[in-house]
Amino acid sequence: MKKIFLERETARLIILQRIELLNPILKKIRKLFGRYLFSSFFSKYFINPRSIANQYYNLMEKEFKTINKNIDFNNKKILSIGSGIGGLELIINKKSSSSFFDIVEKNYVSKKIKYGWDKNNQEAYNNLQLLESFLLNNGMEKNCFEIYDCDEDVLPEKKFDIILSLFSLDYHYDFNIYLNYFKKVSDEKTMIIFDTIRPDHFKNIFKNVVILKSDQDTVHRSKRIVCNKFIDN
Repeated sequence: MKKIFLERETARLIILQRIELLNPILKKIRKLFGRYLFSSFFSKYFINPRSIANQYYNLMEKEFKTINKNIDFNNKKILSIGSGIGGLELIINKKSSSSFFDIVEKNYVSKKIKYGWDKNNQEAYNNLQLLESFLLNNGMEKNCFEIYDCDEDVLPEKKFDIILSLFSLDYHYDFNIYLNYFKKVSDEKTMIIFDTIRPDHFKNIFKNVVILKSDQDTVHRSKRIVCNKFIDN
């Protein structure tokens, strides 16, 4: 897969989730008029969906490369928490075989968003209908995934091989929100991958903690870690 297709509404949603994809002029407009007015008006007319699609795909390819050397994604049951519009899941699906994704996300866009820690997990910027259409429009079969609204649906309870949450779990909100749930749906082989600003904290929770990536110079300042084996499970 060399390219992805984006509808304009999906492209608008992506630049809320990944503000680094905005060009310098649009970043200035966003800063001048504010996120809400920018997303409500300027993004309707001044974004280029094709350009955003190319940038987004390249970014997701880069994210995939940070984890694929350490994790085998073939024939795995994958739980994705906070997938955004699903670009990483799409790439994993294209590059692996017979994996199934249970995707847990929010289904609204907050009027005011702080890009940082929200311990109550009250902020969101996603649309589950757009998430589903993005995956289907770009070749993922419907029998390869299931989407859950984390505020409305009962979450899946089965043992997962991989739990994936880039720039969501413990980056925008506290890991403990899902701690007990993760213990129910994992075993000693389950690999849990996420970004955090406090990697040493998780040495008290997991027997194994490995840093995959350190990112200190971008808007997403954090470390990407992979963990397994809960100490008290």
